[in-house]
Amino acid sequence: MGSSFKLSAVSVVASLACALMPAAHAATAITVTNQAALDGPIRYTVRVTSKQFGNSQETRTIRSGESDDFTWKTVPPGGPVAGTDACPNYSSLAVDANGAMIRQTQIRFAPVVAKDGTASVQLSFQAQTPRGVKTVTSGGKTLKCPNDVRVSQIVRFTMPVNGTTKTLTLSDGTEVAVSAKR
Repeated sequence: MGSSFKLSAVSVVASLACALMPAAHAATAITVTNQAALDGPIRYTVRVTSKQFGNSQETRTIRSGESDDFTWKTVPPGGPVAGTDACPNYSSLAVDANGAMIRQTQIRFAPVVAKDGTASVQLSFQAQTPRGVKTVTSGGKTLKCPNDVRVSQIVRFTMPVNGTTKTLTLSDGTEVAVSAKR
């Protein structure tokens, strides 16, 4: 048996063209590094420890320059506090399915990672909880409404993205611990 090998004119020309290409068009070498890109995903864990607003924790993955909103709703000690939409500022209260006020913690987390692996972070903290009831007069009627306690604070800080935990103590004593890892 004899084997026969045939090449078309097109494949011969293509082979010659590739062989005669100048070296300037050759592919550049690939460099492998052990560092992740600065805009790559980073896993952040945010943990809140508060006597007033409760304890919460969550881990999320975002990129440098993005922001993420964390919201936790929990039942306060003593249970939810009843209210009605006739109460002043009722629409701004965190309420359960029955319309009773519960406690809520919200954090907006916005990191930007520098070339050295340090994240500059802006953290916005807002929380509210009922503290019993208060008597108010609205529209000529006397109402029992939730006595809401609120805290709002913006904190700016830097932290490494190597898994180390950064702990912040807010003005009301709430602790926020943040760790980040590529």
